[in-house]
Amino acid sequence: MSESTGTMEWFFYAVAFPVTLLLLASAVYALYWASKNGQLREFEKGAESIFDDKEPVGVQTDFFPAGKKKIKNVKNTADRK
Repeated sequence: MSESTGTMEWFFYAVAFPVTLLLLASAVYALYWASKNGQLREFEKGAESIFDDKEPVGVQTDFFPAGKKKIKNVKNTADRK
């Protein structure tokens, strides 16, 4: 192995290791922040927040290709839980 190859290998590790540590620290901080601000509580509530009477939970309202099937509007989604 030539000297330049060894130097390049060392340089790669000298750059890759701190970058890896930075990414790990960022992920740990993101989890800490999410936990501190309540982002990890009530996953179901957040997942269902995009649904309403026009697009109820558990009913497919969009089809491909479009117009294949029509869905009746469901008035109360609480009865299906």
